[in-house]
Amino acid sequence: MSLLFITIIILLIFILLEAPLFTVIAGLSIVCFYFVDYDPLSIQMILIEMNRLASMPVLMALPMFTFTGCLLTESNAPVRIMNFLRAVTGRVPGGMAIAAVLGCAFFAALTGASGVTIVAIGGILYPILIKEQYSETFSLGLLTTSGSLGLLFPPSLPIILYGVVAKINISEIFMAALIPGILSITVLSFYSFCKDYSFNKKRGRPVSQEVSHPGIWKAFIAAVWEWPVIVLIVAGIYGGFVTIAEVSAVIAVYVTIVECFILKEVRFFRQLPGIIVEGAVLSGAIIVILSFALGFTGYLVDEKIPNLILGYLTGITQNKYVFLCGLNIFLLAVGCIMDIFSAIVIIVPIIVPVALQYGVDPVHLCIIFLLNLEIGYSTPPVGMNLFIASLKFQKPVPLLYRASIPYLLLLFALLLVVTYIPSLSLCLIR
Repeated sequence: MSLLFITIIILLIFILLEAPLFTVIAGLSIVCFYFVDYDPLSIQMILIEMNRLASMPVLMALPMFTFTGCLLTESNAPVRIMNFLRAVTGRVPGGMAIAAVLGCAFFAALTGASGVTIVAIGGILYPILIKEQYSETFSLGLLTTSGSLGLLFPPSLPIILYGVVAKINISEIFMAALIPGILSITVLSFYSFCKDYSFNKKRGRPVSQEVSHPGIWKAFIAAVWEWPVIVLIVAGIYGGFVTIAEVSAVIAVYVTIVECFILKEVRFFRQLPGIIVEGAVLSGAIIVILSFALGFTGYLVDEKIPNLILGYLTGITQNKYVFLCGLNIFLLAVGCIMDIFSAIVIIVPIIVPVALQYGVDPVHLCIIFLLNLEIGYSTPPVGMNLFIASLKFQKPVPLLYRASIPYLLLLFALLLVVTYIPSLSLCLIR
């Protein structure tokens, strides 16, 4: 046992030295299985779990959606979508800010990564917000916290990954995440509306600006090739006509044809191979980490580790609501220090069995988990979005802290509502 303890300490040191996550998880899995019965053949359990993962049809959706997101961000699609959203919301106080929230949510859903959204969309939106006379603090906070909003909408890669790890129907998770996702956008949009309305009233400016219908129609037509992507996602995932893997393949082919041969914004021979490599590296890293993590999950199940944790927690409290409060605090901390994909493969196998014993619905738990990590991305002191935004906008991190606080308080309030009112997540599926 002392040798096992020393080995785990060594692996923790490798984590601190920023060794690749899959090597740490693989090493931990091999060590744990070996020390169970000191039989080298027990390590075969890891290979069995990896083979089971490879046989899952839904796994194909990960690289397909990742590639689609990378391809769209390399085109002018973000500009066209933002022009349309700006035209639609321009007549509303805070219209540009609301358009920014919607645009960030849309591209975070497609790319599955908030950092990519801040880098790709933030660079477009920040100068526009400043030009529209929004304050620097308001604009920075809005873009930093909105960068992860789309993680609750299809084709969110974290939702697909969570469904694979927790063995939950992914279409059900997308249905359950719909209302909480809409509420998160509504909360930040309403805050933007109130701030802009108050600002305009104080300055004696018009509270809204006129936007002509021809302008809206022109922006809609300009983005006409992007709308089928949304239709395919909504009809495929929420309609239940096809599987998620089939939707991902159709969208990937469609976007490639449009961007390379119709709009010709991406060069087929010069740019497309690099985009394919970029998507393959990202999705490949996720799949490799996931495959070894599933092997480690097998060890946790065999050794009944979740039962030991449950026994400890029930010794502290048997109250479901106290448990959920502690879980939120824990997950917010996880969201600060880990990326969402690593958190899913490491934390989910441990907390799911424990939460089930407290009577928490597994789909509801998924929404709580993802919303916590979505907020954790922008939570001081070490939220990932804060540092990405600092680098992108060339602003000091303490300024990002102050700018994000109002938005985080609103999202914390929403988190409590979603946590303690399960029907918001479950009404569409139960």
